[in-house]
Amino acid sequence: MDDTANNIAKSTHPLHRMVSNDPIHRKAKTARPALTCVTVSVVSHGSGRLAEQLIEQLLAQAGVDKIILTLNIKESLNLPLSNRLVVIHNDQPKGFGANHNAAFTQCETEFFCVLNPDVVLMQPIFEGLIANMRASRAILAAPAVVSLSGEPADSWRQFPTARDLLLKAAGKDPSVIHPDPKMDIMFPAWVGGMCLIVEREAFKQLSGFDEGYFLYYEDVDLCARIWQQGSRLIGCPKIIVTHGAQRASRHNFKYMLWHARSMARYFKKFLWRLPTIEK
Repeated sequence: MDDTANNIAKSTHPLHRMVSNDPIHRKAKTARPALTCVTVSVVSHGSGRLAEQLIEQLLAQAGVDKIILTLNIKESLNLPLSNRLVVIHNDQPKGFGANHNAAFTQCETEFFCVLNPDVVLMQPIFEGLIANMRASRAILAAPAVVSLSGEPADSWRQFPTARDLLLKAAGKDPSVIHPDPKMDIMFPAWVGGMCLIVEREAFKQLSGFDEGYFLYYEDVDLCARIWQQGSRLIGCPKIIVTHGAQRASRHNFKYMLWHARSMARYFKKFLWRLPTIEK
């Protein structure tokens, strides 16, 4: 069993108990909710049971018109039969941005959602996110993210600076923005790409993710370009998802190198040119 799925199954956190009680291969709900304005892109790179679990949860979510599951490497999954599920099989592995940009070409709905396979959906999220986007005139939104143990994740931040990176290396990270559960909407500079929703037309005008990055900083770059063009993005503290984060760049030299290269691209692109955050 995948370690993350196993941790969810064993967790005593009340949210995680809700997921562990649901059989992974139950019959999918085929009735489409009344609100159908979201296309969801999920990329699996050997995610196995986690991807199966997430697809089941997405099919039960109000607002989902289509789910595009990209298998970045060969794997066999036990997926539900649904005319809302499209599966793409890559001949060669692609990066985060390239995979989601390819999925976006099949998006015909008003909103496009990018979702990691190790995200767990414990509550309806799309109606609330879209309502907050419309109320605040934002073109992108993200829920608050908690870890498997229920602790807040560092998924909302200020734009990284060289000073922040030095402080982070010293054990301090001033860039993290903590969700305030008393607020409906907050304005982080950027949000993590494990779960975000964006207006289709806006994403198209931005030409999607910059594929010059590889696995890291694609989300930072997208958010910077949103603010740079005078648009805004929001975080929604009362809408919560669980993320079984696996930060390979801390343990694997190859991932560390990809992280460093993406970081260098970001600083070359935005050094001294970071946009102003106007709430």
